[in-house]
Amino acid sequence: MIASADELRMQHCAHATTQLDPAEATRLLALLDGWAIDEGRLTRAFTFRDYYETMAFVNALAYIAHCEDHHPELVIGYRNCVARFATHSVQGLSLNDFICAAKADVLVRVAGRP
Repeated sequence: MIASADELRMQHCAHATTQLDPAEATRLLALLDGWAIDEGRLTRAFTFRDYYETMAFVNALAYIAHCEDHHPELVIGYRNCVARFATHSVQGLSLNDFICAAKADVLVRVAGRP
């Protein structure tokens, strides 16, 4: 059983995955800072100093998504980005969504952003 965000970050997405039951999704959500489950998607709004910083985050997240073969929906603004993860193949949330969210959190932490 995964017990921390650090453990989530160490995982890799699996191609064969299953939908999480609501209790497990809620438990994993508690391991992440700033994320919420909204309309069946794992969602977080990130804020940055400027467009360049926003795009640096987006590009780094795109690289992670490519490596994990698990791609978020992104809404990009001048100083913000909203990331939404869901697993289409299971029509809901899977462990893959939480793994990628934990990896996204590392990007902002490394950049010194909250």
